[in-house]
Amino acid sequence: MRREAILEDLRRRIATGKAILAAGCSAGIIARSAEEAGADLIVVYSTGKSRLMGLPTWRFGDSNRGTLDMAAEILNVVTSTPVVGGIEANDPTRRNLGDLLDRFQAAGFAGVINFPTLTNMPDQRRRAEMVGYGFGREVDAIRLARGRGLFTMAYVAGAEDAAAMAAAGTDVIVTHSGPTTGGSVGYEDDRPVESVCRHAQTLIDAAVAENPDVIPLLHGGKLATPAEVREALVLTTAVGFVGASSIERIPVERAIRAVVREFRELPAR
Repeated sequence: MRREAILEDLRRRIATGKAILAAGCSAGIIARSAEEAGADLIVVYSTGKSRLMGLPTWRFGDSNRGTLDMAAEILNVVTSTPVVGGIEANDPTRRNLGDLLDRFQAAGFAGVINFPTLTNMPDQRRRAEMVGYGFGREVDAIRLARGRGLFTMAYVAGAEDAAAMAAAGTDVIVTHSGPTTGGSVGYEDDRPVESVCRHAQTLIDAAVAENPDVIPLLHGGKLATPAEVREALVLTTAVGFVGASSIERIPVERAIRAVVREFRELPAR
């Protein structure tokens, strides 16, 4: 799908008063189910493989290669929903961002998002900047993708990052509130939803001040269930949510436990 058509669909959704949902999907069955349920966007992350392995969300291996390798499986079963690929701009083995974007376009992705990202990893970010990498590379990747007419999304965890991505032309800003809580292997986050939302709103304000047309979405931290996201959407000016663990890990854990328990209760003759 072309960028203009994706944005038209998203803005039509916003006009109806319904929240946008971008669903993180790392397997064909999850992507197909998400599309059948009406997800507006499907996002492919290399870290999704760790979730499918029953592990906490984790980075390992060649991230860009992992995401590119998942494209065929996902696109084989997704028929009409835009599929966005997580691109790691700070991959030192792929220094030419243009060449890397070529690979994502050739794989069939309709757009890209800066993931894995350094926006919420200050220690790694400082080390990367010492050798000429860092968050600026992620901004460059989004700017280049935007120049190619690709649909773009950007994770941000600070106001300066939000403004920089908005200035680079990203279509969607995603407030990254940290690793997702909940489920069997979720991370811990003691902040109340109200606190998460206050910080998310500062990022949205910074992005919108730079580009009033940017579409703001929420992600991560305590925002792990529809009820929590419903509360957050009231407390912020965000118009939707990006779910990863909340789409392909936590619901799967719950569904399998429930059906196995039900089977276990069946009587035998």
